[in-house]
Amino acid sequence: MSNAQIEIQLIASLVAVACAIPGTFLVLRKMAMISDAISHSILPGIVIGFFITQDLNSPLLILLAALTGIITVVLVEYIQKTGLVKEDTAIGLVFPILFSIGVIMIAKNANDVHLDVDAVLLGELAFAPFDRLIIGGADVGPKSLWIIGCILIITVGLLMAFFKELKISTFDAGLAASLGFSPSIIHYGLMTVSSVTTVGAFDAVGAILVVALMISPAATAYLLTNNLKRMLIYSIGFGVFSAIAGYWLAHWLDASIAGSITTMLGLLFLAVYLFAPSRGVIAVMYREKQQRTEVSLLTFLLHLKNHTEESERHVNHLNEHINWQKVRSKTVLDLALKNNMIKFDKNIVSLTEKGEEFTSQAIDYIITNQDSKIEHMKDDFFLFRG
Repeated sequence: MSNAQIEIQLIASLVAVACAIPGTFLVLRKMAMISDAISHSILPGIVIGFFITQDLNSPLLILLAALTGIITVVLVEYIQKTGLVKEDTAIGLVFPILFSIGVIMIAKNANDVHLDVDAVLLGELAFAPFDRLIIGGADVGPKSLWIIGCILIITVGLLMAFFKELKISTFDAGLAASLGFSPSIIHYGLMTVSSVTTVGAFDAVGAILVVALMISPAATAYLLTNNLKRMLIYSIGFGVFSAIAGYWLAHWLDASIAGSITTMLGLLFLAVYLFAPSRGVIAVMYREKQQRTEVSLLTFLLHLKNHTEESERHVNHLNEHINWQKVRSKTVLDLALKNNMIKFDKNIVSLTEKGEEFTSQAIDYIITNQDSKIEHMKDDFFLFRG
């Protein structure tokens, strides 16, 4: 690999890590689309900074863009708190207006500036290695690498210093307030970090990839764990993996690097969405089928408990009177037999001692609705689930 290839992958990986940290908390706070709002609404801040300094490399652009991002969050919060519209509607109102103001300012005062799709929306990581940082005549590497590296160091430092406060305010703002620290300050601090990260990554990777790297890795990790620390680690891992894999996909297809990274993020989320052990679509469908079978079994056992007549306990009764199909009847009978709930005597079904005990406890649960859960009963009595 050439130095440029290494630098591109390193920049993409650092952006992925820097975005994954605030992105995890945005997903948990159900504020995923605020990153999209920030990534677009910072344009007026960039334009104003450029008009003041006439220098696209001035740090003032980053400061004003971050300030615009914070203003976006404040306006969204204010509109939402009126109770007249929901948060998604407030976001949809605020960021198009701010973005349009930036476009109008460019059109009126900088007609020679060209806003193309690659530069503003998709970004172009391939050009990042050519924008070098020169200190004392020495080339110290791509400017984007240093900018996002500094932002990442600050973000990690803030995460370590305020992890407890972030965790508590994310899951229980009331508890956070009772413990003596303001959830609002933590909230706006998180939004500030998100804004600065978005601005820092905007020039190198573009708006779409910033949003994708903030939300997709965190959303993917959320499907795999309920532990915050693990979710952060998984988010970072998924982001870095997609950044590197996306680069090589773009290299193979001769396509946009940012677009390929976003595609990898989408494919990774789709794979986890389908195959996650507990929250994946396939696992949920299997669990629902399993639960339907268990409910049918419980219904059948209660039927046996309440009827002593042989005609009501005959195998054929399942099909003739309970109106179950043969496949369903066989599934229920097999599950009951394998768990030693029933026994046969000339096609007459009877409850075993274990079946009697389970059914009695089930009736008590249904009548009293005590704190004991039916799932715990199943775990105690069933050798396997489904």
